This record gives sequence, C-alpha cells and structure tokens, in this order.
Amino acid sequence: MSLPYYRQHGWEPVVLAVRPDDVAGSREPELEQTYPADVRVVRCRALPLRWTRWIGLGNLGLRAWWPLLRAGSRLIKGERFDLVLFSNTQFITFTLGPWWCRWFGIPYVIDLQDPWRTDSYEQPGAPPPPGGRKYLLARCLAFLCEGPTYRRTAGFISVSPRYLSDLAQRYPWFRDKPQATIRFGVSVADFEYIRLHPPAGARLARQAGKINLLYTGAAGPIMPHALNILFAGFSRYKQAHPERAARFQFHFVGTSYVAPGQGTPSVLPMAEQFGLAGSVEEIPHRIGYLESLALLLQADALILPGSSDPAYSPSKLYPYYLSGKPILGVVFENSHLQELLTEFACAWLVPFSPAGANDAAYSRLAEFFDHALSGFPAGVLPPRNDSAFREGYLAEPLTEAQCEFFAAILTRHAAPHRRD
Repeated sequence: MSLPYYRQHGWEPVVLAVRPDDVAGSREPELEQTYPADVRVVRCRALPLRWTRWIGLGNLGLRAWWPLLRAGSRLIKGERFDLVLFSNTQFITFTLGPWWCRWFGIPYVIDLQDPWRTDSYEQPGAPPPPGGRKYLLARCLAFLCEGPTYRRTAGFISVSPRYLSDLAQRYPWFRDKPQATIRFGVSVADFEYIRLHPPAGARLARQAGKINLLYTGAAGPIMPHALNILFAGFSRYKQAHPERAARFQFHFVGTSYVAPGQGTPSVLPMAEQFGLAGSVEEIPHRIGYLESLALLLQADALILPGSSDPAYSPSKLYPYYLSGKPILGVVFENSHLQELLTEFACAWLVPFSPAGANDAAYSRLAEFFDHALSGFPAGVLPPRNDSAFREGYLAEPLTEAQCEFFAAILTRHAAPHRRD
C-alpha cells in the first residue's frame, strides 16, 4: 500500500522478501501491478518445507531467519541504508533488528500489525489455543524474545493504540520510545484497477431474490463471540419471521490461511449449531486481496464481526468503507473496532457483552435485517464521515505519516550509512 508513495516523500524503498516458492499458501502476482515496476525487491531462500516438515517446522519466520540475516547483512554492509522497517507478523524476524543495529549501527522500526505476546486465549470464554505444542513454543519464544528485541527498537508504529498502551504497561522503558499509531491505508486506485481488470473467478455465489451478506478474511476461532451473537440473533429472527429470514444468504469467504483446495470450514459448524446451515456458505481457503475487493462490490451488505481481542483493528474495514456497501458491525462493547466504526459513522452497530444477556444486540440485528429487506431506506444508516476517512485512512496520507515518523527517528539516531 505504501510503495507507490515513498519516493514522493523522499524515501527510496528496497524490499527484502522470501522467494515465493518457499512460502506456503496462495499467491497473488497481480498485486505487482499495483506498485511501481521499478521498486527493487531482493529475495532470499528459506529452508524448504519438504525438509522441515519432518521435524514439524512450518513457521516461515524460523525457516527464513538465517537467510534473511545473511541477505540483509549483505545489503546493509554494501549499500547506503538509513533505516530498517519490519512490517509483518512473522514475529521471530524482528530479532534480526538487534543484530543489524549492533553490527552496522542502523536503527530499526517495528510496525505492530498484531501483538507478539498475547493473552487472548486465556480470556474467559476464549477457545482453546490452536497448534498444541507449536502454540506453546510460539508463546515461549514471545516471552523470551519480545522484551530484548523491543528494548533496542528505535521506534514503533502500530495499527492500534491499545497495542502500544499494553506494551507501556508491560515495560516501564517503553513510554520513552518514539511511537505512533499509523494504520494500514487503503487505495482508491486498487478499486479502479479491479474495475478495469476483474480478477478471474471472483464471483459471489448469488442466488436470485436473495440478500447477500458477505464477510471476507480469517474467521472462526478468532471471533467466536461475535459470530455466536450474529447466528443466535438471526436464529431468533428466523423463528419469528421465517419468510423474511429465507431471503438472506450469508457468505464467508477466505476464512483460513490455507491454499485453494485445502482448509476445513470453521464458520459453518457454528451456524449449524443454530440450525442455519442452509443460510450460510463458507469458502475456507484464502483468497487474494484483489479478488476480495471484487467480491465486496458484488455483495448487498458486508459483515464485520469483532475478534476476541478488544484491540482488534481490522485492515479490511477500510476497503469495506470504500466499497460503499452497508456494513453490519457486531462488536465488543468499548472495543477499538467500535470506536473506529463510530468515528467513520459507516456501520449499523451491534455492540454486545460476552457476559451479558444481549437482548438489545438481538433487537439491533432484527432491525438491520428489516432495513435490508426494505433496501436500507434513506436516513436509516448514519451519514458517512468521508472527510475524516480520506484524511486519516487512505494510503497516501498514511505513507506520508510513516515518512515523517522515519525522519524523526533519524533525527534521534544519527546512524552511520555504511561501514567501509
């Protein structure tokens, strides 16, 4: 999202990435058409899965750690670089930063897309943690590595201010670190691109006469509370108004991180518990970003459930907004997602409490379904806060904010550009 705009703010980006052949999961080469063709991308190998799966190692960060260290060291030693930015969720790769800082004096910034250490699976009502021993290993690495890695970080960017406040409570020294909340922006140009180049196969399984409600992205175990509220509320609506309920079709697309042809439904079993299997379609395999944008434009309304993490700041909210479709937000009370949806005034909000009776939430859901059947009459949905959204959530101004933050880091850290 930021690559098209770095140069106009005085920064030349070089991307260090893992070769696609060594990454498990789906690919979307079309995304290379959405940033300048002359942006330099340096790729390195990772230990092949065919070797590491025999010892149960699939984590990309662990498989690529040593190749990334070597490739990054060659780049920093041989050329002029001012700053390293880590922006991914392979948290173990963050530990490369202290090595490069110690060897070459180059500062590094970490972009917190998700928390490295989290207690979300220890919260009341949370599902069992996935992965068994692998989860325990990941948790152990987080406890051992997060503090020393973050201590030497020159600054932090976060998609959610709550991630920063949590770290400030955990580490007394964190408050003195430069930090900024800069979310992932969304690009209007991406919607223009898919209108000119519709992704092949991006077709929503619409049924004639149905109102199609769509959710795209990972789901299931990470958002059980919101989905239970949604399905419980629709089940009540179906019991009270069976003919109206028959008009609705729910689509959950790309609910896991696996490649096409793989994956197990995680949302459909929850719907079946409420007798709603006939109203819910789930495609579990991961879909591409451009494909997801195309599907948004085909839906009648969009579903945005909150996750078990109250600090959850879904980047999908921004393309949801730009699609112009009505949004149904099923969110934890006092969550960051509720704050965002209130700021944008872009959704029919259904706040709920995991410990409450939630009758008010079910009533709000029933009202939304009735409004959908009426075609969302004028005045039903709040007027959108377009000015605030465009100033604070489009990719171009957010990239400018990143660059201003980078410049402030360099002012504090007069890092050498190169060792001869």
